Amino acid sequence: MSLGILTTSYSVQTSTNSDNSLETLNSAHQATGAVQMRIKTANSHQDRQSQTKSMILTDAAKVTEPISRHRRNHSQHVLKDVIPALEHPMVEKEGYLQKAKIADGGKKLRKNWSTSWIVLSGRKIEFYKDSKQQALSNMKAKNNAETVDLCGAHIEWAKEKSSRKSVFQITTVSGNEFLLQSDIDFLILDWFQAIKNAIDRLPKNPSCRSLELFNLKSSSSSELLSHCHMDRKEQKPEHRKSFMFRLHHSASDTSDKNRVKSRLKKFISRRPSLKTLQEKGIIKDQIFGSHLHTVCEREHSTVPWFVKQCIEAVEKRGLDVDGIYRVSGNLATIQKLRFIVNQEEKLNLDDSQWEDIHVVTGALKMFFRELSEPLFPYSFFERFVEAIKKQDSNAKIETMKSLVKSLPPPNHDTMKILFGHLTKIVAKASQNLMSTQSLGIVFGPTLLRAENESGNVAVHMVYQNQIAEFMLTEYDKIFSSEED
Repeated sequence: MSLGILTTSYSVQTSTNSDNSLETLNSAHQATGAVQMRIKTANSHQDRQSQTKSMILTDAAKVTEPISRHRRNHSQHVLKDVIPALEHPMVEKEGYLQKAKIADGGKKLRKNWSTSWIVLSGRKIEFYKDSKQQALSNMKAKNNAETVDLCGAHIEWAKEKSSRKSVFQITTVSGNEFLLQSDIDFLILDWFQAIKNAIDRLPKNPSCRSLELFNLKSSSSSELLSHCHMDRKEQKPEHRKSFMFRLHHSASDTSDKNRVKSRLKKFISRRPSLKTLQEKGIIKDQIFGSHLHTVCEREHSTVPWFVKQCIEAVEKRGLDVDGIYRVSGNLATIQKLRFIVNQEEKLNLDDSQWEDIHVVTGALKMFFRELSEPLFPYSFFERFVEAIKKQDSNAKIETMKSLVKSLPPPNHDTMKILFGHLTKIVAKASQNLMSTQSLGIVFGPTLLRAENESGNVAVHMVYQNQIAEFMLTEYDKIFSSEED
């Protein structure tokens, strides 16, 4: 229905041309139904220039714009109503979730959980660190947000990625990986389904950006479709392979770890024992920690060479040192000396690095302590204990003498040299303050041990000290018949 005709005329003449102009405007309105402007200029020298401007308001339902048949204009006309909708996508879902970014561009990151306000709209997810009110204001200003493009993304449950329950992972085309979690089951399920639906709606081919605004504004529909088609053809196989690798990289991590664990278990189960390696000569027997018989057999002697060297060094410069064998030396230096001896390197205890005599005595005590079997063999332990329990002194000496004589040659000879050396320490007790009782306390647990410490350890320790002390006190009588 026509609302009417509003005519405004600006005239500077008094001729009848105005009526003619009005008739012309009426006929134009009936023909086009649109707003028209008409300008008439008189050529007569008696007429002056006149202008007539008319505005015609019609029903909005009847107003139609002319459609150009030009292809480019047609494309712009069709897409102009689509672009505003894409520039302002509708929010599909929003709320709080626990978020952790575990990869950035394919590079693994340390997993740090934080609470984020998450907004899902169209083809993207936005993460806000602020509260809901601040996030809403930041959404309008488009700042302080981490945006994730869902085009070509992959979503899956990731129970193995975290000890938390209800965790799923989003992997983007650019290699970014996010973990999202909530303790509320129905809430996290709802988010998973909403994001999955959003991904499913988007193009699977990430190179086909048919929804990008700049491409829409600068090219026609047919050109855009042709561009996407060429992108599919030009995409190289290695690019697709790399893309699939990034998508499944997180899943392959778990299988790789399991594979490494199983291979390690198989290697350890097939690993040869120390004894086997020693028998094959791959690992040589060391001085420290070996059996006394093994050390002596390798050196073709009944007394270890290292024991002789230590005793010689102590008797040369340590007999009058206060607390000899009681004071501990520097452990690091002792371990260094131990390493040199085990490597069978040339050892000179007169070197300045072994100047502290307590290092030498500490290494000697460590040697006896680490023997696989003590200087007093396990099979003799109970017999020595029974001998020390005897009340008669002569019977005790004779029993001890008989036991010592029946020891294997390496044990017997090493014991004779060691206790002979310790008697020299006792002889200078006034200077070094080391009595037989002190030396018995030091060497008793070192030289005597029960094979199975199932009994009373405190009682055994008393006997150990007493046996060592008695061997020192009655040294001459126990080893008297062997001096020649």
